[in-house]
Amino acid sequence: MTIIPAGTEVPYKITYLEMETRPDWGAPQLSGDIRLERAIDPPVWYFLSMYDAVGRDYEWQDRFRQADEDPEGLQAFVRDPDVVIWTAIRHGWPAGFFVLDWREAGLCDLAYFGLVPQAVSSGLGRPLLQTAIATGWARESVQKMSVNTCTLDHPRALALYQKMGFEPVRRAERTTVLVHDRDPSRVI
Repeated sequence: MTIIPAGTEVPYKITYLEMETRPDWGAPQLSGDIRLERAIDPPVWYFLSMYDAVGRDYEWQDRFRQADEDPEGLQAFVRDPDVVIWTAIRHGWPAGFFVLDWREAGLCDLAYFGLVPQAVSSGLGRPLLQTAIATGWARESVQKMSVNTCTLDHPRALALYQKMGFEPVRRAERTTVLVHDRDPSRVI
């Protein structure tokens, strides 16, 4: 495959999804080699390290820009008691993470979800997503969950969210300038 060099402007489409009905399943049993850890009062560097480990191949850059332009705002997000970071630890190292954002009344936003490259296609994605959804709905006040994904994310992300019960509610088209060389073969 052809590498798309950093500095190239590329178009992408964002799909916003919602789930308005609490699923009738609970959190699945994660395999015995996975430990789920909640970050308590995490430092910004921890969030950014997970954000980069999971999102580098998918051009996740917004929070790095925020770290440069509005570090206090990023710290407020990461340290907000209604924003919770969960990390899936496998064999002592982070295999993936998810971030749940309950700051808006009645809503839980699955703000971030993903696996590090070494854990993609390991069978962890679906049960970790089910765990994130069950955890999001665990607060009694939640009436809806939301998530978004885009065409720069893993190509199976949208289908997996829909399989789990999220439904598209709107789409938007954008462009971005790549920060890293993009190897499309790494995101399959």
